Amino acid sequence: MHFHRDLLIIADGYAREVLQVTPEDVFVGSPPLAFTFGLGGLAIFPLRFGAAATLLETASPPDMIDIIETYKATICFTSPTAYRVMLNAMDDGADLSSLRIAVSAGETLPAPVFNDWQAKTGKTMLDGIGATEMLHIFMSNRIDDARPACTGKPITGYQAKVVDEQMQEVARGEVGKLAVRGPTGCRYLNDERQTNYVVDGWNLTGDAFYQDEEGYFHFAARTDDMILSSGYNIAGPEVEACLLGHEAVSECAVIGTPDEQRGQLVDAYVVLNNSYTASDEMITTLQNYVKNTIAPYKYPRLVHFIDALPKTETGKIQRFKLKNL
Repeated sequence: MHFHRDLLIIADGYAREVLQVTPEDVFVGSPPLAFTFGLGGLAIFPLRFGAAATLLETASPPDMIDIIETYKATICFTSPTAYRVMLNAMDDGADLSSLRIAVSAGETLPAPVFNDWQAKTGKTMLDGIGATEMLHIFMSNRIDDARPACTGKPITGYQAKVVDEQMQEVARGEVGKLAVRGPTGCRYLNDERQTNYVVDGWNLTGDAFYQDEEGYFHFAARTDDMILSSGYNIAGPEVEACLLGHEAVSECAVIGTPDEQRGQLVDAYVVLNNSYTASDEMITTLQNYVKNTIAPYKYPRLVHFIDALPKTETGKIQRFKLKNL
């Protein structure tokens, strides 16, 4: 449950502080209005600041590209996978120059997507994290302070820390559970999820993060998506970001697959770019790339080539479906 005042809080917090919305802005995005990501970006924020929103019945990346070109949209809300499609479309002549802000949420923003967007547009892509229980984005990069593979710092009014199982804050650089509190928060009514989500006044979002020495927060994985292999904690999104840095890879998703000896194996599902062919040699190439780029113990021992990743209508990868392939 959220109060009416919470709608103004997210508008006067995230939208005013980070997006710096003006009446001249035109919003576009893929999330439905029934999702809080879409409710904020396509309804609350434009209404609060007298801006405009372009609503799509089918918000596929090609449809959003058409809307951006037609109505000169300035702020876009969608997922990293959709932004990859937009990047490819720019190579084919799509004009997205009207966008001043690209907001990425719903999934972690891989560094290659962040870097490619900045290189092609000259503008920053904003990574952020929110939750339905928190109503909207409570932590984000800033337009003048954005880094690849970094979620940034809390929005004014919110506090965040990384904790262990005993709710004790862990050392900088150590992965733990993200805990956050602020003017919005989880309010399940007569529901046992409340006691699991809120501990000592802190909301546990279900995300694994670490905080660097400068105070910036970095996403590792959903806490239930961390891969434990041979005693090592491996974050699937880190392996995904690494694979996306290889020229042969168009899209990918990484999950943990049960294994009697190692506990879990790093299991990668890869969509290749058109000019590359699936083969045993390509598997070895990608495995060695991960070994040499991040760490030998993080390489995917299993690699599957598929035509397309399963996704929601908003472009979010459905990793749970990969476990049944």
